[in-house]
Amino acid sequence: MAQANRPDFFSREDGEKILPFSSTEYARRLSSLRSIMAARDVPAVVFTSMHNVSYYTGFLYCAFGRPYACVVTQEACTVVSANIDGSQPWRRSIADNVIYTDWRRDNFWRAVGELVGQSTRLGIEADHLTLAARSTLEQMLGARELIDLAGDTMQARMIKSDEEIALIREGARIADVGGEAIRQAIRVGTREIDVAMAGRDAMELEIARAHPNSELRDSWVWFQSGINTDGAHNPVTTRELSAGDILSLNTFPMISGYYTALERTLFVGEPDDASLNYWKANVEAHELGLSLIRPGLSCSEICEELNNFLAEKDLLQYRSFGYGHSFGVLSHYYGREAGLELREDIDTVLEAGMVVSMEPMLWIPQGMPGAGGYREHDILLVGEDSSENITGFAYGPEANIIDI
Repeated sequence: MAQANRPDFFSREDGEKILPFSSTEYARRLSSLRSIMAARDVPAVVFTSMHNVSYYTGFLYCAFGRPYACVVTQEACTVVSANIDGSQPWRRSIADNVIYTDWRRDNFWRAVGELVGQSTRLGIEADHLTLAARSTLEQMLGARELIDLAGDTMQARMIKSDEEIALIREGARIADVGGEAIRQAIRVGTREIDVAMAGRDAMELEIARAHPNSELRDSWVWFQSGINTDGAHNPVTTRELSAGDILSLNTFPMISGYYTALERTLFVGEPDDASLNYWKANVEAHELGLSLIRPGLSCSEICEELNNFLAEKDLLQYRSFGYGHSFGVLSHYYGREAGLELREDIDTVLEAGMVVSMEPMLWIPQGMPGAGGYREHDILLVGEDSSENITGFAYGPEANIIDI
C-alpha cells in the first residue's frame, strides 16, 4: 500500500541558486540553442552528456551509474536529476529541476517523457546516447524521430563568450600557481605522488580563495618522471625522482566544469646532450606553433606546418599526438570539442572567440639516447587579428632544469 504513495518524479527547490555565469550568459546560450532547434525543426531536445547539461544549465552532474538530462523546449529548460542529489541540481543550475525516484525502474524516462510531451522529433546527442539508453527511450517514449544535435552544439560551444574567457583566464592563472608549487617540491628521492599533491593542493586553495562560490571538485595533477613521461595521460605513481630524470609537469585546475592546463618538460639536474637536443627541438616546434595560432588558418594547415618542421629535423616519427585542442566545458572524463583539434583531418578555420592549446610532444622510446616524453603546453585566445597567450609559466632549458 505504501508503494502507491511514492511519486515517480517530483520538484523541490531548497536554498538559493548559485551559478558560475550570469543569467544573461545562460539566456544567450539557450537562445542560440533554440535557434538551432528551429532551424532543424526540433521542438524538444534531451541532452544527456555532462558537458552539454553543464553548458546550458550550469549543473555538472555526478552520474554514479544513474542517467541525467537537460530537456529544452522553446518555452522551458529543465534538469532531470536523481533523488540522491536532493535539491543541489536546482541550486546549481539556471534551469527548472525535476527529480526522479528509484521506486520504479525507468522513472528517469517517465520524467523525460512528461517534459518533451508529444513531440515527434526529438533532439539527442548521438555520440553520448548508448544503445541501451536508446532502446529504453524508444520503449518508454514510443516512436520518435531522433535528430542528432551533438555536432551543432559542439560548434556553438567552440566560440567563447566574454564571461567564459574571463573564467578560462583564471584557470590558466591558477594552473601556473600549481606549476610553481610543483617546481618547488621537486627533489631527488621525492615520489611523483608527493609532488603532484603539492600542485593540486595549491590550485584547490587558490580556487577556494578566488572563487568561493564554486564547487571544489575535479582539479588534478599528472606529474610524471623518467619512463612514465612517455604518455601524456599516464597516472601518477610512487616512483622516486633520481638525478638526470626527465620530468613532465601537468596541472589541471577545474573551475565550474571548465578545464585549463599547463604542461612543461623539466629535468632533475643537467640533461645529457641527446635529451637537451630533443628538448630544444620540441621548444622550437612549440614556438613555431604559437606563432601559427591566429584567425584565418585552419587546424590542418597549422598541423602541416608543424609536421614539415619536424620532418626537416628528422623528428616527425617521434611526434606523439595532435598539436592542440579547444578549451571550455571539458575534462579527462567528459566533453570534447573534437572539431577544434590541431590534426591533419580537421579543417576548422580559427576565428575570434576560440580558445586553443599549442602542445607539441616528442616521444623518444626507451633504449635510445634521450629517451622520454618532451611536451610544452600553452593556452591561446584567438582574437580578431592575432592571438593572446594566457599561460605565464616559463618553458625550456633556461627555466626548467632543477638544481640538485
